[in-house]
Amino acid sequence: MKLGFIGCGNMAKAMIGGIIKSGACPREDIIASDAFAPARSAAAETLGIVVTEDNCEVAAQADVLVLAVKPQFYEEVIAGLRGSLRQDQLIITIAPGKTLSWLAEQLGEETAVIRTMPNTPAMVGEGITAACPNARVSEEQLALGLKLLESFGKAEVVPERLIDAVVAVSGSSPAYIFMLIEAMGDAAVAEGMPRAQAYTFAAQAVMGSAKMVLETGKHPGELKDMVCSPAGTTIEAVQALEESGFRSSVMSAMRICAEKSRSMGKA
Repeated sequence: MKLGFIGCGNMAKAMIGGIIKSGACPREDIIASDAFAPARSAAAETLGIVVTEDNCEVAAQADVLVLAVKPQFYEEVIAGLRGSLRQDQLIITIAPGKTLSWLAEQLGEETAVIRTMPNTPAMVGEGITAACPNARVSEEQLALGLKLLESFGKAEVVPERLIDAVVAVSGSSPAYIFMLIEAMGDAAVAEGMPRAQAYTFAAQAVMGSAKMVLETGKHPGELKDMVCSPAGTTIEAVQALEESGFRSSVMSAMRICAEKSRSMGKA
């Protein structure tokens, strides 16, 4: 299998790094292009892959082609690839707002496409990626696509109607969590803890809590109750969060995020 990437930005490099590390595809079978020379150089130096400035060269060689450019460049890039694409290729996209129907118009109705939504924790091998295959994707192609996506975290197949929920709950949510960690760190600093140490404690607490949700299978509310001793410190903090509308603020932010995602898909 030959794997091609159009675009060598941070997300592409994170994906390629995970793919190589997992053994899903050897580096010698990966080729990537980018219009920006420093991006090509960085990818070649850090990942040891073949790079080029010619998108068509990548498309002509690839069995699986990942379109890893920004959404505003999709139409232009696809237009330049049309003479180099083959019907037996699998195309993987990572652009918010670019629907399967839009991609079919641009790439052709017969093209096998998996629309995906990864998130930035892919850069440390802990991403979560939603995969939305179109009707042309075979079982074998879907299995291959998921294998590649799971090399830098977890991957789940979801119907395209849920992609806006995915954007809100995982695509954008690292920003919410970074804000939470920052706020927790600031509070710890106010209590006298050095800032670097405060961020370490806060980040590790978040990571460990997330791991408990994933590994125990317990409801988050149950896990919260396990921490709240009667008349203890934690229940006082939880009450303060409830009084300030913590949960409703998160839900409201996610609804706004999902609506913005929907509007991008209609543009």
